[in-house]
Amino acid sequence: MKSLAEYEQLAALAHGHICAGQILGLRMAMRGMELLGIEDPAGKDRKRLVTWVEIDRCATDAITVVTGCRLGKRALKFRDFGKVAATFCDLREDKAVRVVALESSKARAREIYPEIEDKNQQQMFAYRDMPPEELFSHQWVRVAMGPQEFPGYKGVCRACHQCGEGINFERFEERDGQILCRACAGQCYYHPL
Repeated sequence: MKSLAEYEQLAALAHGHICAGQILGLRMAMRGMELLGIEDPAGKDRKRLVTWVEIDRCATDAITVVTGCRLGKRALKFRDFGKVAATFCDLREDKAVRVVALESSKARAREIYPEIEDKNQQQMFAYRDMPPEELFSHQWVRVAMGPQEFPGYKGVCRACHQCGEGINFERFEERDGQILCRACAGQCYYHPL
């Protein structure tokens, strides 16, 4: 793996700036890789990793920098739980660890750097220096993933009976013998005008 400073440069390019959330995400992903024993997640080990993120904030962009997991490669999964947390799944070893940012780390940052008034700067300095135990909790977990969740899965594309749009990766519901996309099945996030 690269150093934190090297990852910070890459994260600033990918995200547009560096902030406390970016550093927290970098450290979170580095911690996950350390716990799993993955040394080169974006390189030689890239096909053995799937990452589930639980928030759509700065930390998620940083996690992708370390892991190399991307939505378009089907190696990054998003569940909007509003938590600064990620689950790193080692497909080869069939093990997974969920790493969660501790809320107490913000107060700890104030204790370590009380002379820094800007909260973001204060947290950036602290998050670089704090030991992982003060930043995160972790839990070994099992993530049930069907074959349609794996990178490289090539399933049949089905057409929705109601709207006619194509549905990939088995993301449909069957009602009264008809295939419906999730939107037509009542899970639509948009409203046609």
